[in-house]
Amino acid sequence: METSVISYLAARPSRNAVTAFRQEQTRRWWEKAAGVFVLEASELVRLEIASGDAIAARRRLDVFLSLSVLPLHDNISEFGKRLMSEGLVPRSEPEDASHIAQATLTGADYIATWNFAHLVGPQTKYRLVQSIERWGYKAPLLATPEEILEGVLS
Repeated sequence: METSVISYLAARPSRNAVTAFRQEQTRRWWEKAAGVFVLEASELVRLEIASGDAIAARRRLDVFLSLSVLPLHDNISEFGKRLMSEGLVPRSEPEDASHIAQATLTGADYIATWNFAHLVGPQTKYRLVQSIERWGYKAPLLATPEEILEGVLS
């Protein structure tokens, strides 16, 4: 699970229609996913969600505490740098490269995320999967909670 999912889950209800929709989809996914998946996040996620407003960070950390924590893989940095050097993740987004590296190197089946800019946009997703598999790894499925609800949990 990537940081954006925990953020949507822990946030106060939004007045923005798109954000409110994503929050609702995340809550629906969360209610069903625990019975279907082992919900995991890495220490990278914990570090990201601990920053910012103290009250919001506490709500995010409370969600994180209910997850299994993936140990950090030794080769995250090297793999993340490769993702960025190949132009698959912008150099300005090393955290996103690290999330993909962690999930790939630990054999995660999915990365649940709302990050359309760098993870689940159709072209981005396609390029990431093609490259990761060409490098000899099983690529995690990059998906929003909404996609996972439709494809696996419905």
